[in-house]
Amino acid sequence: MNRVLKVMSEILKVINMQDTAVQRDETLDWERVHMASTARIAWILALQRGENPEISAVAAAVHDYGRIITGRQINHAEAGYLPVQSFLKSTGLFNSEEIRIVAEAAKNHSSKTVIGTPVEEIVKDADVIDCYQYGLPFDRPEKKTRYDAWLSSLTS
Repeated sequence: MNRVLKVMSEILKVINMQDTAVQRDETLDWERVHMASTARIAWILALQRGENPEISAVAAAVHDYGRIITGRQINHAEAGYLPVQSFLKSTGLFNSEEIRIVAEAAKNHSSKTVIGTPVEEIVKDADVIDCYQYGLPFDRPEKKTRYDAWLSSLTS
């Protein structure tokens, strides 16, 4: 079993521990689906871009951890930064550099106009692609810009 599957299994446990009576900005079902499908998209993008697919997929799997634990969309990326580090450390699967890379990608994934590390860019793209594939509207113009740039990269 690779680390991506192990991490997703652990995140599912965290999701399952959330209080279903609490008002959330996104449903727990969405969190489950989005975690898994962004991780898969990130794996593929990483292979295409010559990056580490396992670390990229893990970063995508945890990118909304802040929203999972707080139930809130606003500032969820920043809210997840320290909890993601603690979560990854608790798994015993990652070294400190891998935790730093993944946590930074989670923290910065909402900044769609800022160019970050290759893993951050993979997570941002996977997030936008995944939301679009499920029919969610682009709620900010930079998401459409990023999606269109990815589409055009397929034909170049």
